[in-house]
Amino acid sequence: MGALARNRKRIDECLTSNCTQPSPFSPNSRISKRPRLFSSSSPPTQTPTRPVSNSAVARVSRYPAAQPLRRVLAPCPGKFSSSLSRVVYAPEEHYSGDDEAMGNVLDRNLLSRYNNAKKEALATILSRNKEKEKEVIRLDEEEDEQQNRVSDDSSIEEVVDLGEDDEPDVQEVERKTAVVKQQPSASSVASDFTTLTMNGSSLRVEESAEKMRELLSLDPEDLPRYKKMIEELERQRAPKLKQLGFEIQVTESKRALFESLRPKKKPVEEAPLEPFIPLKEEEKAVVDRAFSPANRRKILVTHENSNIQITGELLQCLRPCAWLNDEVINVYLELLKEREKRDPKKFLKCHFFNTFFYKKLIGGRSGYDYKAVRRWTTQRKLGYSLIDCDKIFVPIHKEIHWCLAVINKADQKFQYLDSLRGRDTKVMQLLAKYYVDEVKDKSGKDIDVSSWKFECIEDLPEQENGFDCGVFMIKYADFYSRGLDLCFHQKHMPYFRLRTAKEVLQLRAD
Repeated sequence: MGALARNRKRIDECLTSNCTQPSPFSPNSRISKRPRLFSSSSPPTQTPTRPVSNSAVARVSRYPAAQPLRRVLAPCPGKFSSSLSRVVYAPEEHYSGDDEAMGNVLDRNLLSRYNNAKKEALATILSRNKEKEKEVIRLDEEEDEQQNRVSDDSSIEEVVDLGEDDEPDVQEVERKTAVVKQQPSASSVASDFTTLTMNGSSLRVEESAEKMRELLSLDPEDLPRYKKMIEELERQRAPKLKQLGFEIQVTESKRALFESLRPKKKPVEEAPLEPFIPLKEEEKAVVDRAFSPANRRKILVTHENSNIQITGELLQCLRPCAWLNDEVINVYLELLKEREKRDPKKFLKCHFFNTFFYKKLIGGRSGYDYKAVRRWTTQRKLGYSLIDCDKIFVPIHKEIHWCLAVINKADQKFQYLDSLRGRDTKVMQLLAKYYVDEVKDKSGKDIDVSSWKFECIEDLPEQENGFDCGVFMIKYADFYSRGLDLCFHQKHMPYFRLRTAKEVLQLRAD
């Protein structure tokens, strides 16, 4: 609407150019009011010339008759700040002189605005085209990168594009192929530019992605320069790698030293079959009848050498979850001694004290009384000399717990075995003093046991409840007297209870 108003004003000024008025473009010019246009269907009425007056009729009479309208394109604000979407109608007139100059000014104004709109539209189109080209370039670069990713084992080939009429130069193709094949692969470049830095004993690897990309796209002319750089890096890295190798050797030697100082475990031997022979059905039936309540007051067996009677009630201690009593333990130890006499080549020469020996030995006022047990080991009573035995077993009863002490003459050790991993050096010291007194009393010799080792056995089967300590104790003596390692566990205790009951009832240890 603004463009239409301005065009109408300019047309009015051109139409009144014959009047004695100043130029419409002068600074002091005054633009007349908007003229009233008549429709082309009704011709205007001719009015005679009248003097100029301020009345509406006088003003209208000055204007010529209306002419047919012609279309003039004028720019208006739009999407691109100017467009040609609107049409302005202006009267057509034959211009001459000043009228022609006015038309030229109007045409130049319209033309300049049209050119500006055209430039802005072209700039917008170009900017959009550039963005699309950038996206295409990015896609092309990603495809090129995927194609350029090659493995260490893959070979590089160069494809030469030949025209239809061109003949290939074989020497030139071979030369280019050789140059390309001499270029390093991606993995070799990455490894060449991997810097190793030592921080104490830790190793830190730093990689330069920029240099890797440069090397992947290097020219054949730059290859010697990069080779020199790689050689320089190798020279710098060699001393660090040498130092690292030296530190590895030192660490390995330390580890080997610590392994040698660590106590070696004995190799696990296969469990012998003899201590684990299953009971027969007849033997199980005999044990079940002995455990019957009807036999509780009945004397089942009597051991003549020790004069110990085993009743059904005493044998109940070998049932599950029961504590072993002195009578059953002492009879079983007597049976182990008799087993050795039957087959001395198969078993070690041992002596088994009963459960009352240690109580007698420590029963004096001073806590040690050799005279109380001096006559227990006479040649006449035993039939052999105690100092000739390889091992001497001493049951130790501590209120509610059974342990075993061993005077190991063969290995010159005083050993203490507790199924709960207890330690008691006092027991070993008292037994050492007893052994010195016993040797002197029976042979008249002084023996020095200061070099003997006091050992609390730790690598031994452990009990996992509060009632199997007596079974563990007698089985320690059983396996040691066989010359075997302690290769049994808590899971064997139910079997050992039945087997011990069977051996007590038969008065024979297998």
